[in-house]
Parts: sequence; structure tokens; C-alpha cells
Amino acid sequence: MQGRVSAVSIVDAIAADLRSRIFAGDLGPGDTLTETDVATSYEVARPTAKASIEKLVPEGLLERGTHKTARVVDLGPDSVRDIYLARAYLESEVLRRLAHSKTVPEGAVQANRDIAALQSGTPLDVVEPDMRFHTSLIDAVGNERLSRMYRSLVGEVRMCMVRVQSLHLLDTSLIHAEHRKILELIESGQADAAAALLDEHLGRARDRLAEAMGGDPAARPDPARPRPGHPKG
Repeated sequence: MQGRVSAVSIVDAIAADLRSRIFAGDLGPGDTLTETDVATSYEVARPTAKASIEKLVPEGLLERGTHKTARVVDLGPDSVRDIYLARAYLESEVLRRLAHSKTVPEGAVQANRDIAALQSGTPLDVVEPDMRFHTSLIDAVGNERLSRMYRSLVGEVRMCMVRVQSLHLLDTSLIHAEHRKILELIESGQADAAAALLDEHLGRARDRLAEAMGGDPAARPDPARPRPGHPKG
């Protein structure tokens, strides 16, 4: 049988590079991205530049009105809370299901080892294994639509996580310790405790980032959401 090699299109390659520049902070919140600039920078035609830009709009990385120049999204405190809450809704249920079957995905275990092994580096060096930890948990459920739904948030999630690391709001040792405890709770079948710890884990990042961005530290994300057994911290 002959193997198949998928070629990455020029549009996808440019979009991937622009995405990396946004995550790395080379393109910051509010920065404009014109078709002319992209076409000139990457030596491509304007339609190619336009298509590359348009790929990042539905990912939540760029915003663009009708006949308007694209800009890097400038997430405010309310958006940060919304993004983390969307994650919590999906991930909490996933953890409960994994705990019921005591399924600990090896991908999550390895990702947490990679976090523990970090000595120094850029914010992205922390974000990459951190994101891999969470997506491994989602994928372990084996539901294609759930994984696709979660990945629709990934662009905005990464932007938040990069800001958290850039502002030194969370120590990697704490991230690693809480990840490890989550996996232990899953392995021992403690579904509610695993979900509660995840809520605390995500909530700490959410609240610190929202406050650092000028949000009200007293704001509560969702008073209607029941959180039984949520540990105090």
C-alpha cells in the first residue's frame, strides 16, 4: 500500500505562522493585520493573504467587520470569564465520565511530566504541554463532536493561557501538582472531587487573569452553577 502525504496549502501555512505570532505576542491585542501587509510580508497575492486572515477570524484570534481591517482580538475581563466558563462546562463533565470508568489517558500523564520537566522558557513552552494535558482528557472520552467543540475554543484558550504565563500569574509547580491530583482522583473514581478540583484549577487562572486585566475581583462567574463538594481555597 502506498502512503499518502498531505501537502499544507500556502493559505494554511501563512495562517499557522500568523497564529504562532499571535500566541507568541509578536502580534498583540488590537494590532491590525491588512491584506496588503500580509501579502507583502509573505510574498503572496492579496486573495491568498485575505484567505489566510479569514481562517483566524472564526478561531477568535482576529476580529473583522464588513469591509474592515482585521485586528488581533483584545480580550477583556468578561471575555476571559466566558472562555474559562465554557471550558469548565465541558471539562467538568468529561472528568466525571473518565472517573466513572477510571480512565487516565497516557497523553495527559505525559503532558504533565513535560510540565514538571520545564526549567525555564517562554510562556508558550508552558502553554503547549498544559493545553495538551486538557485536550488529552477531552479526547479520551472518544466523542468526535465533543473534541471538535472543544477545539473551537482552543484559539481563545491559548490566548488566555499565554497571558497568564506572560504575567506570571501561576507557577508551573502549582499547575503540575493540581494536574497530578486531578489524574489521581480520576484513577480512584472520585468523579465529583475531580470536577470540583478542575473548577478550582480553572477558576484560579480565570480570576487572576480577569483581575490583572482590570476586572472586578469580586465578580462571580456563574452564581446559578451548582458546585457540590467544591473545595475552599
